Amino acid sequence: MPTSPVGRLSSRGVTLIELVIVVAIIGLIAGITYPSITSGLESVHLATASDTVASFLNAALNRVERRQDVIELLISTKDNYMVVHSTEPGFERKAELPDGITIAAVLPALPEADANVPRQFILMPGGTAPRIGIEIRNRKGTRRIVRVDPMTGVPRIEIPAEVK
Repeated sequence: MPTSPVGRLSSRGVTLIELVIVVAIIGLIAGITYPSITSGLESVHLATASDTVASFLNAALNRVERRQDVIELLISTKDNYMVVHSTEPGFERKAELPDGITIAAVLPALPEADANVPRQFILMPGGTAPRIGIEIRNRKGTRRIVRVDPMTGVPRIEIPAEVK
């Protein structure tokens, strides 16, 4: 065994102090980056949810025009879902938003509307697409609005300016 100049045996390896310092540095880095990672994940969840809402509305509007079916669209802010029914027997599609994403409002807002009752829209073949807007929010209050353009019948996603 090699000996040190003082005459004691030298050992190789990592001391407990060095190990504690490395673990503390890793914990510090993780603590600093955690808020930005969670914020990024919530932004991704909100973007995915807004794409889901736009696709759901687009599929309902396409079914009306291509199959010439009358479609009933129900949007519930209380239960956080959207559902379409058709005149075709047995046809029903439901879209629920992921945890942390809620339907905040259905636009245009009706002053006498009860928040516990789902909003109902009837989509008619050959008719103009209704001016529907669905505002969704994440836990941090970031919002997206999915609106159906009545001229083209195509849903588009808007990022509203945050009020400070």
